[in-house]
Amino acid sequence: QVQLVESGGGLVQPGGSLRLSCAASGGIFSINVMGWYRQAPGKQRELVAAITGGGSANYAEFVKGRFTITRDIAKNTVYLQMNSLKADDTAVYYCNANLLVKGRTWYNTDYWGQGTQVTVSS
Repeated sequence: QVQLVESGGGLVQPGGSLRLSCAASGGIFSINVMGWYRQAPGKQRELVAAITGGGSANYAEFVKGRFTITRDIAKNTVYLQMNSLKADDTAVYYCNANLLVKGRTWYNTDYWGQGTQVTVSS
């Protein structure tokens, strides 16, 4: 069974940086897309950034120029480097992976991490 394990959240001052990691493990799979979403209190979950297995990345407008998503194919891990953090970036950040998974047949499916809290405050 595939699992996503996240790490790297925490408390940071405005203007600071954090790096989130998400590792996929278990089963036999290949990565279609991995990405990060976030959900602030009282708001809907929104896409922050995503990257394909081939390395193509896309970003939400509100993080362009501040956040960078990268991936390590050998480790099945995606990273989100967050710089110039603002109070508005405070949210629970969730890792998402769309994988091609080997079961009795190959099939595409989504997985979610447990979420990691990012708090930007002085």
